[in-house]
Amino acid sequence: MLFPTLEFALFFFFVLGVSWTIYQHGKLHRFFLLIASYFFYACWNWRYCLLLLILSACACLCARLILHATSSQQKKLILTLSISFFVLVLVYYKYTGFLLSNFSNLITLFFWGSKPDGELLLSSPLLPLGISFITFHAISLLLDAYRKKLTQTPSLMNVLLYVSFFPQLIAGPILRASHFLPQLERDRQGEHIRITRAGFLIVLGLFKKVILANYLGTELVDGVFDGSENTKQTLLGIYGYSIQIFCDFSGYTDIAIGCALLLGYRFPLNFRNPYIATSIQDFWRRWHITLSTWLRDYLYIPMGGSKGGLYRTLFCLMMTMVIGGLWHGAGWQFIIWGAYHGLLLVLHRLWSQFAQTKDWAWRKTKWWKVLSIVLVFHWVTLGWIWFRAANMQDALLVIQNLVAEIAQNRVFQDLDLWALLAIVLGLALQMIPNQWRAVIERTVGRLPWLIQGVLMAACIALIEYFGPIGVAPFIYFQF
Repeated sequence: MLFPTLEFALFFFFVLGVSWTIYQHGKLHRFFLLIASYFFYACWNWRYCLLLLILSACACLCARLILHATSSQQKKLILTLSISFFVLVLVYYKYTGFLLSNFSNLITLFFWGSKPDGELLLSSPLLPLGISFITFHAISLLLDAYRKKLTQTPSLMNVLLYVSFFPQLIAGPILRASHFLPQLERDRQGEHIRITRAGFLIVLGLFKKVILANYLGTELVDGVFDGSENTKQTLLGIYGYSIQIFCDFSGYTDIAIGCALLLGYRFPLNFRNPYIATSIQDFWRRWHITLSTWLRDYLYIPMGGSKGGLYRTLFCLMMTMVIGGLWHGAGWQFIIWGAYHGLLLVLHRLWSQFAQTKDWAWRKTKWWKVLSIVLVFHWVTLGWIWFRAANMQDALLVIQNLVAEIAQNRVFQDLDLWALLAIVLGLALQMIPNQWRAVIERTVGRLPWLIQGVLMAACIALIEYFGPIGVAPFIYFQF
């Protein structure tokens, strides 16, 4: 059940109506949202609902054991065993095929000296939708319990809903238990819901996904990354994917945040104009914010962070990004993508250390800021090649096609002007000042509710009319 579909719209309006009918009955309200969330997940594959239930219940049990442990040694032991369990579950479902394939290749090469064929000894199990985000939520609960960030012992129902809440279940944003669980205990108050902001986010998210991301994906990007030689518009396709993944993923989170807001819950911001970042560090403070802060708080800092000297800091940066890349997918291309960003962060840290000793006035000028934005965008866009490619061979083939296209002066031949317009619009979304969005929200918010509803319906109808036929799954569903 995808967000930009009639099925989801009917489902959501039913859930919205019932939830606000019974909102004064806290337990009944949460139980209804829990059932709705499991129904939402079951629409993909009902057999994995049991796995979702078991993982959530285990997370609740382990968190309670941590909270009631009598010594720090017991807490550490329970935390270590609990996290190991969830990591093993993630490894089993997501990395079995990858590990067995590489082990098979290594054994073949070592004993027979022949080129490995890459065949798997055992097929990977069917990847449960959103298993990475489910695991991250469970680990967040355990670590928040260990760090005493939970105000009270979580109930089983609250933990089940925290892990499975349908707006964020498949692709985030990643919620912190210490942030979301207290919201479940608060009284819902309809008059405090920012309906106009929720509607604005939903419409904006639909526009990004249905109009920009879907068009770029189907009409441009898929043809460039399909593993064919001598493809056309390779450079435009690389730029197109950079915009596609932003519009696709930020569009999902806009809709998720808007839907949650209408139900009375607040999700954290997940994107903040990442393509106007002035450094790679700034980019990761703007892109998939809930993941980057999760990696920072639960991986980078526990490894030592910036407290162990420069070389320790550089090591932690690299390892965090390599692990973050591997989290995105079971393939060497994701490891390379993570290592690539780790290297960029290492170089940025070294550059920052060096630049602090210099008093360069030109680094404070506007033209340097603009140049920094352009450079960071292109470094990030280059990295997306490895992220989008199905495997290492396809990534190298795209680079080969790009070099050939530039060498043969075919960059501007047969340009898809509509795709170019979509790329420009995607970039323009990065440049809209936040105060402009606030002005639009306030202006629309002053209108009568009926007119606001008509405006929102008209926007959705226009998006449906101009959007491509069918709705492609969100990119981050595979993670």
